[in-house]
Amino acid sequence: MAFTITSPAFAAGGDIPRTFTCDGDNTPPPLAWEDPPRDTRSFALIMDDPDAPNGTFTHWVLFDIPAERTELAGGSRSDAVGMSGKNSRRELGYMGPCPPSGTHRYYFRLFAIDTKTLDLAAGATRKQVEDALARHTLQTAELMGRYKKA
Repeated sequence: MAFTITSPAFAAGGDIPRTFTCDGDNTPPPLAWEDPPRDTRSFALIMDDPDAPNGTFTHWVLFDIPAERTELAGGSRSDAVGMSGKNSRRELGYMGPCPPSGTHRYYFRLFAIDTKTLDLAAGATRKQVEDALARHTLQTAELMGRYKKA
């Protein structure tokens, strides 16, 4: 079986519901995953928008998610799991899709990691998390959704 990430809120490649965006409640969508590698000790999640006008925009960085987790329930409870890193606005936690124009793609990448902790403090930058992931990633699962501002 392949390591996969899905959302009950939207299909892969489909539209992310408004409630999870800046036009709605701006809370994370529910996510679920299955079949991580056997040696997984924790997970990390990075959500970004490669279609942003000034280059890739990071919407969410979450790491040290316990290995026994198989989902994030969505809503404000999702940021209470693991450690929050900084998004591109230098804020902790989730920032929902909010494209200035047109339809943008949003990638949720879940990393299966071979250690319980990346030994980073809350507020770590995406680069710090990615540098740590480079040494510890076993496998990555990806989910892409789209959003066009109302």
